[in-house]
Amino acid sequence: MKILFMGTPDIAKESLENLYNAGIEICGVVTAPDRPAGRGMKFVASPVKEYALEKNIRVFQPEKIVNNTEFKDEIKSLKPDLVCVVAYGVILPKSFLKIPEKGCINLHPSMLPNYRGPAPIQWAILNGDKKTGATIMYLNEKMDAGDIIVQKEVEIGDDETTGELWSRLSTIGAKLLLETVENINNGKIQRTPQPEEFTLAPMLSKEMAKIDWNTKNASQIKNLVRGLNPIMGTYTFLNDKKIKFWKVQCLQLQEYNKIVENFEHLDFENASIGTVIFSDSKKGLFIKAKAGIISVLEIQGENAKRMKIDDFLRGNSIQIGECFK
Repeated sequence: MKILFMGTPDIAKESLENLYNAGIEICGVVTAPDRPAGRGMKFVASPVKEYALEKNIRVFQPEKIVNNTEFKDEIKSLKPDLVCVVAYGVILPKSFLKIPEKGCINLHPSMLPNYRGPAPIQWAILNGDKKTGATIMYLNEKMDAGDIIVQKEVEIGDDETTGELWSRLSTIGAKLLLETVENINNGKIQRTPQPEEFTLAPMLSKEMAKIDWNTKNASQIKNLVRGLNPIMGTYTFLNDKKIKFWKVQCLQLQEYNKIVENFEHLDFENASIGTVIFSDSKKGLFIKAKAGIISVLEIQGENAKRMKIDDFLRGNSIQIGECFK
């Protein structure tokens, strides 16, 4: 069976690598055009393109697919039996979906119909979900709405970040995709239509990275930090300087009191939201939040590198009573 693979980021690269190593014929790879990145804004190839070139697989990088007759004719000439899509980020038109005899399938990192859209892993973390998963389904003309072939549920760790969950689901999804391809080849699959009710996982915005101390409670702040790590980081301001949080923990008052016992600290009840109630290079940095206390574990100062809180506090002064905004 010949497969055309479509994908762009590292989660897609792992699936492509898994299919290739299993001896499945990859007749071509479709990935996003090279984009400028980094300080020098040099054009950078996607992880999928880099792997395909390494294995001498033909690469296609169309700017668009809709009404791109030349591209569709090239794909038709390859005569793929099946198209596998992993994080390609484009809704394929009906004319393209009809090209492969065995259809087009997609790996989506959520338990569909939950979290249709481009950021399912991030939103599962941001919403504090305890479980998520991977779904292989057939593509249709709507976003992530095709018939489900198979799903695998996984638990989300209490401290797991988007980056960590992304890595786990990359491996789980790659294995599930390979199993599905083999079952399609052997005629051993079932299709289950998705229910009408669903939830969305829209693109993330830079604006959501700022901590709103007045509206978010401690648990929500922790989930925000986890959900935006390592994509962009979560930030706040202290003395008009931008501070990023990369890892935090939530504490209740009883836990906090045990840590700061016999040390000078600000009275929790009388402190305002966002106020530093304790700061010490050995014990840590603690901030009053709604319904709890934020303990900062990894931090990044303005124009500085990311570091553990004890290293940061040895070289930077954050005083009890100062307030994050």
